[in-house]
Amino acid sequence: MSARFHIGTQGWSYSDWTGPFYPERTPSSRFLEMYAEAFAAVEVDSSFYAVPPASHFIGWRERTPESFRFSFKLPGVVTHEHRLRGGQEVVETFCRRAEVLERRLGVILVQLPPDFTPTERPALESFLERLPDGFRFAVEFRHPDWLSADTLRLLESAGVAHALSDGPWIPRAGVMRAALEPTADVAYFRWLGERPHLDSYRRTQFDRSTEIGAWARVLQELSGRVRDIYGFFNNHYEGHSPASARRLLRVLGQPVTEPDDLNPQLSLF
Repeated sequence: MSARFHIGTQGWSYSDWTGPFYPERTPSSRFLEMYAEAFAAVEVDSSFYAVPPASHFIGWRERTPESFRFSFKLPGVVTHEHRLRGGQEVVETFCRRAEVLERRLGVILVQLPPDFTPTERPALESFLERLPDGFRFAVEFRHPDWLSADTLRLLESAGVAHALSDGPWIPRAGVMRAALEPTADVAYFRWLGERPHLDSYRRTQFDRSTEIGAWARVLQELSGRVRDIYGFFNNHYEGHSPASARRLLRVLGQPVTEPDDLNPQLSLF
């Protein structure tokens, strides 16, 4: 059985996307509905800075189809301030509010800072033991020493996915090898790029078709080993993340919604 692909972008609220992605004159209040016509999932970055109000989760549920999936960064107070050694009440509050999304809740991303090394493994072990039941979690390491068999065994024992990123911290070859050793029934990927300065997110500015083709082959090979594959592009990967996500979907042989296919009537209300 092949995995279900949930491919999208990191965020949806970019005014630069109006014209090249969202129809002209689309109000920002309608960006999410329009986005959900084109992609099956989104990664929410704003939750890294604070637990969103309960009303936001309710609004996201009401504005998207049941098949849509939201993934969220766990608040940074847990991962970066407490470094997994505290903030349990934040984790529980976040999960309690996110539950309102029901089937729309995808994966909760635990993004660790680059200086979080295996010397802090005891904190990670304790954190994993305290995770609430009934949710899917993924841990993203940004230090290359975490790419080890010990790490994979630890995550697998907790039923937590190994979130893998194509960015400046860990060589791509190592990340791709780790991708083929899933630690849960869900796999999670983030395409970040090198974070160059960009004055606009309106168009593709870097050709990463070779890299995306290589990633597509990895995802296709992985597809028979997990139930769900989540993957999200940052604008910095190629300059305009909706185009990057469509490029990957095409290579994977998945349905693609072009900007011209979006319903402009949504922008009138």
